[in-house]
Amino acid sequence: MLKHKKLILALSIIPQIILLNILAYFPDFIETVYSQSIYIWISKLMRYVFGWVPFSVGDVLYTILGIYVIRWFILNRKRILKDTKNWFLDVLSAISLGYFAFHLLWAFNYYRLPLHKSLGLEHDYTTEELVALTNQLIEKTNAIQLNLAANDSTKVIMPYTKTEVLKMVPNGYDKLSEEFPYLSYHPRSIKRSIYSLPLTYMGFSGYLNPFTNEAQVDGLIPTYKFPTTGSHEVAHQLGYAAENEANFIGSMAAMHHPDIYFNYSGYAFALRHCLHEVYRRNPDLYEELKDQVHIGVLKNYQEVRDFWDNYQNLAEPLFKATYSNFLKSNNQAGGMDSYSYVVALLVNYHKAHPIN
Repeated sequence: MLKHKKLILALSIIPQIILLNILAYFPDFIETVYSQSIYIWISKLMRYVFGWVPFSVGDVLYTILGIYVIRWFILNRKRILKDTKNWFLDVLSAISLGYFAFHLLWAFNYYRLPLHKSLGLEHDYTTEELVALTNQLIEKTNAIQLNLAANDSTKVIMPYTKTEVLKMVPNGYDKLSEEFPYLSYHPRSIKRSIYSLPLTYMGFSGYLNPFTNEAQVDGLIPTYKFPTTGSHEVAHQLGYAAENEANFIGSMAAMHHPDIYFNYSGYAFALRHCLHEVYRRNPDLYEELKDQVHIGVLKNYQEVRDFWDNYQNLAEPLFKATYSNFLKSNNQAGGMDSYSYVVALLVNYHKAHPIN
């Protein structure tokens, strides 16, 4: 009887995969039934349960699980040859159960309605519209940089500790939720990851733990990046699984934040995405626009590049390629390379809401 149940559990991954492929054709259903209903309650419940704990519960659970898995493989190594069938059933059963929990607790959000549709925005934009927004962002970012630094050649230095920044992140969502009520963020659950160093070597600045709904930020990244990175991970918490959509929402939360340093981080983040897209379309025009950006802003960009360059390693491209393929297998066709869609959201939103 036990073996029979184990077989059913192991093979249940097949109908799960089939169901997900079917659901990909019904984003309105996922949006209504899961993302805007079931998931909201799941997310809030887990944030109430784990959010108050000062350390990352999810990282601790991953550690315990890792130790258990290693121990299990060591203890059951001889079964690979002596009891191959049941050994594979045990492994596949665990994978099937984890796969089910992963999607029920969070990952169905990969199949929700694209953000531009739920916001009523266009998906496409012209180069002229892109350049217009880029010029607005240059003007705004330069103005804030000059307000915060000694001169236009000095980079902005965040006056807060990283712990203080994480505590301030929800304030941007409080402001943003005045326009978009479904982005209301309470209770909070945003923390520094215990595994910040491994995350850095893998090339990731943060992640959402889908099993505890904790937003995890790499504690080693420059403080200047904390506002947008923290806001990005909160967007994942709120059910926006796509990296490009979380980038847009995270930058918007920082730009709407009542603190000017958060504003700077948000506008500089959006500007960098737009400049990247301009370069992709017209490298000569990119050089012209880049020359208009204050040297202090470019120094903040360089600060981030230097940080990641210090941790470059041979394994990083492999980790990023693996994660990108994972995203593609979960209904995110662009993988990690999704600048164009982020810019499409920024351009089309700001056509209706010009930057002041």
